[in-house]
Amino acid sequence: MSKQRGRDFDSSEPSTSSGHRKKPYSRASESEYSVKGAVKSVNYESDASTSTYSQQSAIEPVKIKSENGDASSTKETCGRRKMETIYVTRPANLATKKGTSGTHVTLQTNHFRVPTVPNWCLYKYRVDFEPEETRTFIRKGLLKLHKEKVGAYIFDGTVLYTSRRLADKVELVSTRQSDDTPVKIIIRCVGAMVRDDPHYIQIFNIIMRKCLEHLRLQLVGRDYYDARNRVSIHQFRLELWPGYITSIRQYERDILMCAEITHKVMRQETLLDMLSDCYRRSQDYRKEFCNSVIGIIALTDYNNNTYRIEDVDFDTSPSSTFCLKSGETISYQEYYKTKYKITITNATQPMLVTKTKSKIRNAGQGEFVYLVPELCRATGLTDNMRENFHLMRALATHTRVSPESRIEKLIRFNDRLRQEARVTDELKDWNMRLERNLLEVPARILPPETLTFANNYTIPCNRGDWTRDMHKARLYHSICLRNWVIIGNQRDRETIERSFWNNLSKVSYGLAFRINQPTMYYLRDDKASVYAETLEDILSKKAPDLVLCIVSNNRSDRYAAIKKKCCVDRPVPSQVVLQKNLEGRNALTIATKIAIQMNCKLGGAPWHMKWPLKGIMAIGFDICHDSNTKGRDFLAMVATVDQSLTRYYSSITLYHNSEELIEQLCTSVCKAVQAYRSQNNSLPMYLLIYRDGVSEGQIPNVHQNEVESLKKKLEEIYYGPNFKMIFIIVSKRVSVRLFQTNRRNPEIGTVVDDVITSPFKYDFFLVSQNVRQGTVSPTSYNIISDNTDLSPEMIQNVTYKLTHMYYNCSSTVRVPAPCHYAQKLSFLVGRILHRPPSTQLENKLYFL
Repeated sequence: MSKQRGRDFDSSEPSTSSGHRKKPYSRASESEYSVKGAVKSVNYESDASTSTYSQQSAIEPVKIKSENGDASSTKETCGRRKMETIYVTRPANLATKKGTSGTHVTLQTNHFRVPTVPNWCLYKYRVDFEPEETRTFIRKGLLKLHKEKVGAYIFDGTVLYTSRRLADKVELVSTRQSDDTPVKIIIRCVGAMVRDDPHYIQIFNIIMRKCLEHLRLQLVGRDYYDARNRVSIHQFRLELWPGYITSIRQYERDILMCAEITHKVMRQETLLDMLSDCYRRSQDYRKEFCNSVIGIIALTDYNNNTYRIEDVDFDTSPSSTFCLKSGETISYQEYYKTKYKITITNATQPMLVTKTKSKIRNAGQGEFVYLVPELCRATGLTDNMRENFHLMRALATHTRVSPESRIEKLIRFNDRLRQEARVTDELKDWNMRLERNLLEVPARILPPETLTFANNYTIPCNRGDWTRDMHKARLYHSICLRNWVIIGNQRDRETIERSFWNNLSKVSYGLAFRINQPTMYYLRDDKASVYAETLEDILSKKAPDLVLCIVSNNRSDRYAAIKKKCCVDRPVPSQVVLQKNLEGRNALTIATKIAIQMNCKLGGAPWHMKWPLKGIMAIGFDICHDSNTKGRDFLAMVATVDQSLTRYYSSITLYHNSEELIEQLCTSVCKAVQAYRSQNNSLPMYLLIYRDGVSEGQIPNVHQNEVESLKKKLEEIYYGPNFKMIFIIVSKRVSVRLFQTNRRNPEIGTVVDDVITSPFKYDFFLVSQNVRQGTVSPTSYNIISDNTDLSPEMIQNVTYKLTHMYYNCSSTVRVPAPCHYAQKLSFLVGRILHRPPSTQLENKLYFL
């Protein structure tokens, strides 16, 4: 087999070898072992809609931990599978996590109440078989014969959950059809499952996913989609499948179901079409095809299943043969013709390698199976597709759902659930029901903020956008740009000198940003190598204060060559401008943004704000993966180092494992604190750390390792625990949506800190950005460590203020500015540079 692997291939997984049986993968070969649509038992904070249920999910003791790490309770049930913990980050001494300032309003959210009977509980039973039966699908089939006696139940092969109270010991008899052997089923009571049991909420999600199956939705990956209402986008050979993501959790006071509208992009072209395109484009088509398909999720229409492509075997084709369970030898072509009535037209195409999930408990790795490219369609979008403006705009017309339309879709989805007879029967069997109306939640709209520019000129931010008002404002802190160069193409010389330079001079004068005449360099070729050579020649003599390159298009190789030269080899702030932006209707507006960016990259600041606390140091963290090399990850940090929170220190470091990540995070914070001290002759009084790039399951590790290690490092600098630090997890990808009662997006500054927040967390939702199309998505903030004694209201207000401090646009952003800067820095390094920049630039926003 060819061992060519793409950049997304996980090298830690074994490749296909002759020791594994090669066979086509079908639903039939898997169904006898699988539980369709069930979900894995996890903690209350996990999103059940994105998990997979193991058919043999026995349980180990579970501890519910508080912030200090003490176990507050322990639950034991039979079995061997380890359960995840309910990790509580809400401090025990926190009286309330709700603020009071602002205008109080009532909003609607995409949640529905899930009422149950009072003291709703499940009964848990251990099920044994005599004689012993190890095959899970057989055990399930034998028990299914007695459904009327057992009632509605969930059975994983060992543990049975049912809402019906049975005797402490029940014995039933079934007959195994394969050999007519009578099998005794012994059901023993283990106990009742009540609200504090880790399985409690998860059962609700399993039941709900069974209800989604009753709606005849198609399971693609982990979510359900309505293939019958697909939308075809023929010009790009794509299909858009609407779908639903549901998650039932315990919230502050009620059990609620969060329902979100989602979409799945399906390509109409097959993987064989992709192979043909690679063959036409490249001489080394095998390598290019491997890079294109390894790691993607493919859909096979003949069984409506999805698979992750692990490898490509160019030594095997559909004409190759394999052995069936009966021992008969058959070719892949014959197999698909016989089983699915499908005729494979290309007998020489290579085969795709995927891997089944382990069917038997503790069996280790699943076996490798083969798929035919002609019968597979890729799902999702490639990076090239995302860069296609026209394609993304065509998708956005369907995916950017307005609040009014989203509410209507949610109500229709709710009606489908309540009107489907099988769904109502299912819920009735479990003593559950689903309320029809969207949940109403209390919220607050924080007062609008005010930005201060030079000469104490202020601009109120009533709607989160101050673009027009900035025309009369001068930059708060301006740097004089004396020695700088412009590099452009010879054919654009007249445009650069006549239009661009005149516009830039004009807007800079209005901004009080003093710019001297630049030195012009013109190239006859716009190749990446020519720009790199010209930059090397200029920067090797005497480094200017800034380099501005004007390019004809957004080719990534040329942009990368410029940035690598200016960020790594010859460190200097750089600006890249597209030629099409030099003139036209919006030329002055674009020139204004370029001038502001240039000033920021030199160390200036366009505006600042008044802060309610002194000595604040805001720190943003983000992580990124190297797009070229698997296993290379970067940790980016950006921190404020002055009293007005306008000057920044940045660092980005390479790490390979969690131990290195913790070490680099602590080192970065300590360097930022030292930079603050050198700037202010004192240590910061408050450290506000915003950590992005953390999934739900990683929060315990972040708290136990990153936060605790950081505290020890800071004690060395502060000579003891004399520092005040808040560590906040920032999450942008949340399923929560908020609506005004008039079916519009909530106003900017809206805070929700009750009803739909978690009882186990110190958290809140903040809407800090206006959107012109679609439904706004709030950002979730989870405070996992806080020793400052600051009120929740103060933390919410400071966080909201920081969303106004991102200098790359004249509007608010979704996350605090240091966090957004860290994302920009991580993107630059992970996608463009692939190595840390020079430390000579760490005191400037060169990545803006």
